Formats: sequence, C-alpha cells, structure tokens
Amino acid sequence: MRTPARIFIALLLSLLVLTIAGPAAATPTRTAADHRLQAGIDRLIARPDGPPGAIVVVQRGGVIQVFRGGVANIYTAVKMRPWMHMRIASTAKAYSGGVALSLVEDGVMSLDDTVGDLLPWTNPDWHRVTLAEALHHTSGIPDFTGSQDFVDAFIASPDAAPWPRKLLSYVADKDLRFDPGTKYEYSNSDNIVVGLMAKAATGMKYERLLADRVTTPLNLRRTSLPRGAELPVPFIHGYQTGDHGELEDVTEAIAGGWAWASGGIVSTPFDQNRFIRGYVGRRLFGSATQGAQFHFVDGGSEPTGPGHNTAGLAIFRYRTRCGVVYGHTGNTFGFTQFFAATRSGNRSAVVAVNRQITQDSKPPELFRALRQVFTLAVCSARS
Repeated sequence: MRTPARIFIALLLSLLVLTIAGPAAATPTRTAADHRLQAGIDRLIARPDGPPGAIVVVQRGGVIQVFRGGVANIYTAVKMRPWMHMRIASTAKAYSGGVALSLVEDGVMSLDDTVGDLLPWTNPDWHRVTLAEALHHTSGIPDFTGSQDFVDAFIASPDAAPWPRKLLSYVADKDLRFDPGTKYEYSNSDNIVVGLMAKAATGMKYERLLADRVTTPLNLRRTSLPRGAELPVPFIHGYQTGDHGELEDVTEAIAGGWAWASGGIVSTPFDQNRFIRGYVGRRLFGSATQGAQFHFVDGGSEPTGPGHNTAGLAIFRYRTRCGVVYGHTGNTFGFTQFFAATRSGNRSAVVAVNRQITQDSKPPELFRALRQVFTLAVCSARS
C-alpha cells in the first residue's frame, strides 16, 4: 500500500522544525532564554482573555526552533503548525517596502518620486508627498480606515473588496494632515500609495511585482495576496470575542482586498521567518538602499513592538533589553503578528497569535503579556 504524499510532506516539514546545519540532524539544546520564551507563551495562552493559540519561530544561524501553545482551531484542537497559512496583517507593509526598495535599487523608481509624478489623479494637495515619505509614515496622507465612508462600505460588503484605487477614494477629498516630512503618523493609506506608485512606475500589477521581486527571490512558496476572503488550507483560524463573550471564527469573514498592500497578504510562520531574514539581510537590495531605509524617526509600529520603537522606511527598529532588531508588527481581525531580525539577517524571530490584540485591548495586561512574548522571542533569537 503506497503512503500518501501528504504524509511524506508532513514528515519532511516536521524535520525542518528542528534542523541543524550539517550531515546529521539533531535536536538543538534549548537555552535559558528559550525556556523563558516557552513560559511566556504558556502564560499568555493560560489567560482567560488570551488567544486560543500562539506560535513562535526562532532561528539562530542554521538552527530553527518552533515554540507554541494552544490550538489553531478551537473545535478540532489542531495544534499551531509553522506551515499553516494565516493573515499577516500590517507586517505586509514590509513586503511593499521590499517591492518599492528593490525598484529603487534597480533605478526604476527614486525615493524622491512624488505622488504627483506617478499618481496625478489623486488629491492635488498630496502631490508633493515623496515615495520615501509614504514608506516612512511621514506623508500626512489621511488613513482611509478612519473614514466613515470606508467603514460603511466595509460593513456592507466585508467579503468582497473594491479595487485598490477605490481605497484611497474614501479620503480623496481630505487634504494632508501636516506638511510631509515634518511628523510621523502611521497611516494605512501610505502603503496603498506605495503599491500604486510601484504599479504606475512599472506598468505591472502590484501582485506581479510582489511575486517577481519578493516572494520568488526569497522562495516564499506559501505567501500570496488574495483579493477574496478564502485562505489556502491548512490555515490557522483567527478568532474574535463575540457580543456574548464567545469566540467567533473570523478567519474567512473579510476579503484581503480591503487591506491590499497595506495588510492583505496571507503567509505562514516559516515564510514570514524567511522573509524577514532576507529583507533585513539585504537579499532584495543593497547596503546603500538599506542605508536610506535605516533613517529612523520617533514612531511606533501598530501594535507597539518590543522595547523602544523608531520608524524607518517600511521597517521599525526595536531596541530591546537583549539587543537591537529590525522588523514590523501587525494586527487584523483574528490575528496579531510580529517579526524581526538582526541586521545581518542571521538571527530572527516570528510571533503569531490567532486573536487581535493591541495596546487598546482590555484589560491592558493582555497586551503587556503579548508584548513580553515579543521581547522573549527576540532574547531567544539573540541568545
């Protein structure tokens, strides 16, 4: 009797979880930092208001370890697995940074290109905003997700999204909130602008650019940007608390197109790890472009990352008690994400939980427990 192919695949993936470079695979010895990380995950999951599950991927050189707690599906009790698909929320903004900065590296775009140069159909007051300012969240362009028109449209059709250009139309009549470059203000509109500028500069759809310039070079085989609400299987289920306190499965309730280049990507913990190592490790662009990217100003990611946050171009610097790493966070219905790597890309950490948790979550201890896991993941990666 022939063994099904999926069993072979599952066995191979399980071996990858504990891979050590060299002729023989061995189980890595867990450090004290690793044990503290697992304890932090356990505490988060044990909270009555905690997420159903959490998974952390840590890589030190060629050694990958996976830490987890809870479940990916509260009905089947399936465990969190690093090859399961999930919504990566605003960590997708780093991917749009990868697209744009690789185009800058190749001379197709310039950080000084303006919205007026490439998107002349937008509000004339936006035309002076540069690509760098959009990537930096110093553009002043209003956040479309704060528009009542957007909220009304979203509520009317959560599982069918409009085309990306329509997302900006919800704030098209709003002038800049401040002079570009004078202030940091996180805005989901910025990365819609970045995606549309890349499309205008190349004549290619953003989805194609994402594949050509990010997912294919970094071998991200389970990463995609769907317009609809369905996720590829297998996937981690995302949950929110309902009106009566019960957990509701919101995994496929919302079309990815509502966030597009700002947060619509679907990936896996393993692919997220591979991405952040390549992104920070300069596999998509060189040191000169990264030097421009690493111009940091006061500003935090959403939700706040570990340690002290400062903002670069589609990346954040996190100064933690265990050292400096570079990455991004994100949250959306049912999911909260964090990833980061050291500047060499040699050490990295990915954290994913299947519930939306932010600094505004109640009680505040919940977010503090999650943020502690972010920090413990960094400490494990750097141990």
